[in-house]
Amino acid sequence: MTDVTAATGTAAPAFDRQRAARYLSSHGVYGAVAVLLLVNAAFTDHFLTIGNLRTQLIQVAPVVIVALGMAMVIGTEGVDLSVGSVMALAAAVLPLYLGYGAVPAIALALVAGVAVGAVNGTLVAVVGLQPIVATLALFVGGRGLALVFAGGQLKQIHNPALLSLGGDDVLGVPAVVLVAGLLAVAVGFVVRRTTFGRQLVAVGGNRAASQLAGLPVRRVLFGAYIVCGAFAAFAGVLATARLTASDPSALGNLMELSAITAVVVGGTPLTGGRIRVLGTVFGALLMQLVRATLIKHDLPDSGAQMAQAVIILVAVYAARERRAR
Repeated sequence: MTDVTAATGTAAPAFDRQRAARYLSSHGVYGAVAVLLLVNAAFTDHFLTIGNLRTQLIQVAPVVIVALGMAMVIGTEGVDLSVGSVMALAAAVLPLYLGYGAVPAIALALVAGVAVGAVNGTLVAVVGLQPIVATLALFVGGRGLALVFAGGQLKQIHNPALLSLGGDDVLGVPAVVLVAGLLAVAVGFVVRRTTFGRQLVAVGGNRAASQLAGLPVRRVLFGAYIVCGAFAAFAGVLATARLTASDPSALGNLMELSAITAVVVGGTPLTGGRIRVLGTVFGALLMQLVRATLIKHDLPDSGAQMAQAVIILVAVYAARERRAR
């Protein structure tokens, strides 16, 4: 049988690996979430019930909030390893000031997060330390400080206003989910429609060229780490309100890895120069669904962690191929 391509003298189009990797990096997370939902609809009892989906969204909301701040930092070709410690620090600060009311206590918890972000930003933007080194210091020191504030003890939360933030609904939507959604919209607007957002991407794409172009590189870096710290602190507040207890020894453990994973799986490259806000949200949802699916099928949590590792490797590989293009 004669080969049609040989007869016509034209070569069959080869599989474009780079184009496939580029598409996978940009849109694969959406398809993966859709596939997981379909698989669970077919094989997992009661997975797509309102109650279960509500639970999944509540559990992933703090991860989404932290990942949004992390995406802005990674967009500048940085990383913030201190976000889990910031959550713990915010949780430790809350009970100290709840006697003055929920609003002052929440405000001071956010101030603590901003302070950590300011230290990180100063070390990166002014001192010139590598982000992984600068934030590693507060990854360790921040949780130690939180334990000092808490006296090493878990403290129950009884303030009704704070507890309502973690457990109440707004128009049928859990408050924590609504807050995460609003923050995602806000970050998307900042990244796409503001000068600061464009500067974030420019600095991450080429810091030297941004400096030569007169962009305020130090101010942009400083701002990104402050926003990341504030978001992590707010996530700590919401998690504390939902758990009805302040537990700095456990709250936020491994959150930095969850946030980085959500950002990378969502299509934001670790090399900076691009921020995918919607992809970050879906990246967090994907990792939550993977874990929930495996647990509901009686697989150990270690299996979920290995599955997440495979997803991370695929995402990083796709990002590398995209950059090579």
